[in-house]
Amino acid sequence: MKNIVLIGFMGTGKSAVGRRLAARLGREFVDTDEEIERVTGKTIAQIFARDGEIRFRSEEALVVKKIAARENLVVATGGGVVLNPENVRALQKNGVLIGLTAAPEIICRRVKRKRNRPLLNVPGDVLERIKTLLAGRAEAYAVAEFTVDTGGLTVDGVVERIVAYLEERGLIPPVPVRGADK
Repeated sequence: MKNIVLIGFMGTGKSAVGRRLAARLGREFVDTDEEIERVTGKTIAQIFARDGEIRFRSEEALVVKKIAARENLVVATGGGVVLNPENVRALQKNGVLIGLTAAPEIICRRVKRKRNRPLLNVPGDVLERIKTLLAGRAEAYAVAEFTVDTGGLTVDGVVERIVAYLEERGLIPPVPVRGADK
């Protein structure tokens, strides 16, 4: 079965939704950032600080290539994974790309206290930085087959929208409704 690949900006809920979606569908969950950390033995912040963004993107591309070759996964990607067209092609080959989005203000509220966001750890206003990055990535995120705005939804609400989309398209078999009698 095709992988379900969650793409979108940081703070849109890819990891939380991915874990819950994987549990709901009985699939393995893989987070590309966690996989990079496992493989390199460094945190994402350490890679950015010591080796720079180019090295991080190189590690990311290697991890994406390995993950894309597998099947039946739910994958949460890093926010910049779609900036590399080769990553997108690899993920699309055996995956359905689902975009998660939220208003810049909501993203800011979700991530501003977290110090593990290297692209936001720069001088200046965090909200303005988010808006700038989002604007620069809008076209890259447009590769998603389906997009869910996570701003006003619970994690379960986002999962249910994704499941409904996948079922409607015949990409997954019907999934029993949670709590329904068997």
